[in-house]
Amino acid sequence: MSRRAKTLAVPPAAASAVFSMPPEQRSELLRAWYLALLERLGPSRWWPGESPFEVAVGAVLVQNTAWRNVEKALASLKAKKALDPASLLRMPEAELHEALRPSGYFRLKAGRLRNLLAYFAEHAGWDKAPGNLALSFLKRKSTERLRRELLAVKGIGAETADAVLLYALDRPSFVVDAYTRRIFSRHGLVPPDIAYEDLREFFMRALPEDRALYNEYHALIVRLGNAFCLKSRPRCAECPLGVFMDHAPL
Repeated sequence: MSRRAKTLAVPPAAASAVFSMPPEQRSELLRAWYLALLERLGPSRWWPGESPFEVAVGAVLVQNTAWRNVEKALASLKAKKALDPASLLRMPEAELHEALRPSGYFRLKAGRLRNLLAYFAEHAGWDKAPGNLALSFLKRKSTERLRRELLAVKGIGAETADAVLLYALDRPSFVVDAYTRRIFSRHGLVPPDIAYEDLREFFMRALPEDRALYNEYHALIVRLGNAFCLKSRPRCAECPLGVFMDHAPL
């Protein structure tokens, strides 16, 4: 693997060339990265959550914070027996704010969560029936339509929408984030200021439409960013992808 990886290493100046690679060549490169990460880090088994609904709530709360803070907020909701649609819709605003406080920006996130709940309720009729934690009422919609509708919900950006699609609804929608941009730009594969949709397409046009692959790949990228490709003082010498990089980080 190491010999092959070195042949696929790309200097920073070649980012535009990599981005314009034929899909087959880019697919080979991305799969080599994936296999290197999986071999070193092992399966991720993401996203943590007892139900698709809990995963969707977590996708909102993880905006601009670490997952450990989200876990505290989810634990607070569970302690109140409120991690279900009906309870969250009925919860007084002040009580919801207090429960979400550990996740940071709790007032903003409470509003965004209520907006997502309103979208779910519109399609599930939660005002007339118990909440569906499996979100099965959305299964008949196409992935493209679901993504458009989620992006139309106030406060739900592309990363959150894709996380809900991939991890809560089992749809093949690749999730990219700050870790993805940092890692791939440091390796010279994409520009450091690449837009979200362009970065997402970088993966989706080269990889097969495989929900399990998208799930594991994104999870591995996040784990790599947390443990090795740090914002400052990256641990390149120890990194699972070090063999792909023959230059210092940008």
